[in-house]
Amino acid sequence: MPDFGSIKFGTLFAGTEIPVLTTSVTVAAGQGVLKAGAVLGKVTADGTYKLVDKAATDGSQVASVVLAEEVDTTGGAVPAVAYTSGLFTYDALYVAVGDTVADHQDELRSGNIYYKTDY
Repeated sequence: MPDFGSIKFGTLFAGTEIPVLTTSVTVAAGQGVLKAGAVLGKVTADGTYKLVDKAATDGSQVASVVLAEEVDTTGGAVPAVAYTSGLFTYDALYVAVGDTVADHQDELRSGNIYYKTDY
């Protein structure tokens, strides 16, 4: 079993009203370093996850999880821990350039991932 590192609660979370659940995912190669808080979508063809981008057409345009730890995908696909539910700080989440987290609000909510913009 790979070592998925440790999960740190901090400014990523905006409250405890929504239970925090995690899962293991494989983050697709070629995205460089992704930090905790990256909103990811699942690539339909191979089941890996990429930084969500509304312009994508491979399935990763639909937000589904939030990355729980920093990963470096430069050398290839990597295993990681991702949140499948929780209440997050809006400013700690990020998506692809030209996209916004708010663009994916309905998708995230359908998966029980919520965010707060007022702290």
